[in-house]
Amino acid sequence: MKHLFSLTLVAIAALSLSACHTVSGVGQDVSAAGRDVTKAANKVEQKINN
Repeated sequence: MKHLFSLTLVAIAALSLSACHTVSGVGQDVSAAGRDVTKAANKVEQKINN
């Protein structure tokens, strides 16, 4: 019974850690997309002003 409990705790810990990396990766992707949108908006603004 102790072995099963320990194995369950290890599995939960592993899943939790992998979820943190996934959320971090999504945050980086969203940030990159935001930078690209900002760059595109700046280019359009420059074309309008010229």
